[in-house]
Amino acid sequence: MLAVARTFAIVGVDAVPVDAEVDINRGLPSFSVVGLPDAAVRESRERVRAAIVNSGFEFPLRRITVSLAPSDLRKAGPGFDLAIAAAILVASGQLPASLLGDWAFAGELALDGRLRSVRGVLAMADAAGPDGRRGIAVPEADHADAALIEGLAVAPLDSLSALAALGRGQVPEARSNGADARQSAGKEAALPDLAELRGQPALRRGLEIAAAGGHSLLVVGPPGSGKSLAARRLPSILPPLSGSEAIEVARIAGVAGATRPPRSRLVRPFRAPHHTISPAGLVGGGTPPRPGEISLAHRGVLFLDEIAEFPRAALEALRQPLESGEVTIARARGALKFPARFQLIAAANPCPCGRGESDPRCSCSPEQVRRYASRVSGALSDRIDITLSVGQPDAEALAGDRPEGSAAVRRRVLAVRERQAARLGDARTNADCDGDELRRTAALGRGGLQALRLAQRRYALSGRGWARTLRVARTFADAGASDTVGEQHVLAALALRDRPEAG
Repeated sequence: MLAVARTFAIVGVDAVPVDAEVDINRGLPSFSVVGLPDAAVRESRERVRAAIVNSGFEFPLRRITVSLAPSDLRKAGPGFDLAIAAAILVASGQLPASLLGDWAFAGELALDGRLRSVRGVLAMADAAGPDGRRGIAVPEADHADAALIEGLAVAPLDSLSALAALGRGQVPEARSNGADARQSAGKEAALPDLAELRGQPALRRGLEIAAAGGHSLLVVGPPGSGKSLAARRLPSILPPLSGSEAIEVARIAGVAGATRPPRSRLVRPFRAPHHTISPAGLVGGGTPPRPGEISLAHRGVLFLDEIAEFPRAALEALRQPLESGEVTIARARGALKFPARFQLIAAANPCPCGRGESDPRCSCSPEQVRRYASRVSGALSDRIDITLSVGQPDAEALAGDRPEGSAAVRRRVLAVRERQAARLGDARTNADCDGDELRRTAALGRGGLQALRLAQRRYALSGRGWARTLRVARTFADAGASDTVGEQHVLAALALRDRPEAG
């Protein structure tokens, strides 16, 4: 007898429908899986066999052939177990055929029949909606992710034996329903407060402008000057993710196996990889290709602490994603695109010893300082909108009154973002403007144009540098509720392009 169960393969950050076709025929008992399975899929034969027997069903002692179609798509991971088992039970007459017509399946089986979590359930649930089925059956641990897709029935299963009740039309109750999952996702987790950053008014202002316009930021200063502290408080002044953005971020995290807790789903992601990371770990790769840190930071913040210590190849790989908002991983079998619209925040020491030339204890030669700064190439440096040099705060500033907290700063950031949304569209910022949009939306007054021309001659601004300065100036104008970019806005933006020497 033949039975077909719908399941999904993860390709990039998308789920591709896969039919688990099971044929049970006379012949010597055997169990084969075809359709370009990897080792984890081939091993499903033993997991499925043991799970069926230990769940109280009968494993058919016949010739069983499982074909995962389309056959030219490589299948990876253990997420096909549940679909294969369901198709075998239907083909052997132990479960009704209507089960496979109503539900898609995703889940890994333990030998005792329990269901284990798998990667990419949110992407699978999203793909299950348009295929005409009632819903998707998933492990109970993955129910909260699947329930984020509105209008889709989700059957949370704790074990393979629960398929019997599902075949009778009895959908198991989850510990939390989809509305509860979405409500939990709407409650933001507590974040570190910007009030802890003391004695750095210029850094606080630069951080606020970066948050308001979505600009990339590089902070150069000695250890203990508040660079990392400031970067880790940036999410607390950023606007929350919209519903569609939250699903987009959760989808990427799920595919990468880094599911976000429900309470943090509206908080923009913050990723801070160690400087020993490989280029593939940063931008994505592997076999099969998986999202890297820049994709996990999509719609959020990528923080590179001690950026000069990162491998040069990894840093250079950031150049194209910073411009396009996506990264392409090319392989012999094809190319995959991962979303990577992130806000880059980087921190660096001023010299190899970290103290800086103004500190009498610094023994670094000018050549050592130049060589250290050149670890961040000019091409990458030119793609960073704001660069600030900071020093150690003095004792009076550290012991002074508590500065403004995240809540007040966030209100101003939200107001500036609203002006940009009205001009550019939802979820767009000044940092996203292309050349044509910039000419239309960043109207320069006479003083602003004169100041920018003078800066171009004095500092030899590249075309990209001109555009990025104009984007930051447009954010300063938005912060002042001005429709025109004036001289004061251009000068303020130029003050935030304090470039260290780069090579």
